[in-house]
Amino acid sequence: MRVAAHLDIPFIEVDLSREYEREVFRPSIDEWKRGLTPNPDTLCNEKIKFGVFYDFCMSQGADVVATGHYAQAQDGQLFISADKNKDQSYFLWAVPETHVKKVMFPVGNLTKPEVRALAERFNLPNAARHDSQGLCFLGDISIDDMLAREVGHAQGDVFDEDGSVIGTHEGAAFYTLGQRHGFSLSHDSPDAKPQYVIAKDIARNTITVSQYKFPRDAKKTRIGLMHANWIGEVGAGACEARYRYRQELIPAAIISKEGDGAEVDLEAPQYVPLGQSLVLYEGDRCLGGGVIESATLLS
Repeated sequence: MRVAAHLDIPFIEVDLSREYEREVFRPSIDEWKRGLTPNPDTLCNEKIKFGVFYDFCMSQGADVVATGHYAQAQDGQLFISADKNKDQSYFLWAVPETHVKKVMFPVGNLTKPEVRALAERFNLPNAARHDSQGLCFLGDISIDDMLAREVGHAQGDVFDEDGSVIGTHEGAAFYTLGQRHGFSLSHDSPDAKPQYVIAKDIARNTITVSQYKFPRDAKKTRIGLMHANWIGEVGAGACEARYRYRQELIPAAIISKEGDGAEVDLEAPQYVPLGQSLVLYEGDRCLGGGVIESATLLS
């Protein structure tokens, strides 16, 4: 609002808090309760920023919608930003191609220092504002505190691979496969080998740990996707993938696509969180992605 006043341009406020509660916050909490790992930022872009907000803008006669995401769009295709460290294409995979054709990312071809320099040059009141961090709806509380409040801690047993109880944890829903901390072991010691979560049972509220992060014969991971969204022409074949923001890209291949589902092979063993987003790339182009429905380690 202060920037709009400084530039002497109209400022219109649209309250979408109810839509956010209904479309993003509550569905995400429900997923966490089921032991899944949702991506609220991706859901917000799909349902709010490029959903009801986009529709509102178009209803007001807008030609395009511009946002401050660090990404680039050209001819209905999505590309990573010039600033690789700030690139946000990972969170935009679910934006429909029809909407990508009518969006602008004015800072996508700039680095963050260049954006700040321009803000200072134009005397914008937010030129020195700190970068936003974490999930946008949390405010000053951490995600762990939010989950403790909304989901609730429930102590349960930690099993080893033989099914023996060797410790306790704070609630199976709070753990992801491959995690190596956050639980207590009965015979823990400073020189003990790290233990990784290799399975969890939400109904029984148990987790299973092993000193081996992956089975020793595992070579790749087959991912089943649901709610897949493709931006531009995308066929089967080699690509790269990530299932976490800023994660190093993993060599991958699209095996099949059918309806809003797809199968993708990651050319490395990975514990991929169910419910999280798998986003696919070909060079600098973001092909789209989907919600991870299944993940199977293959030898």
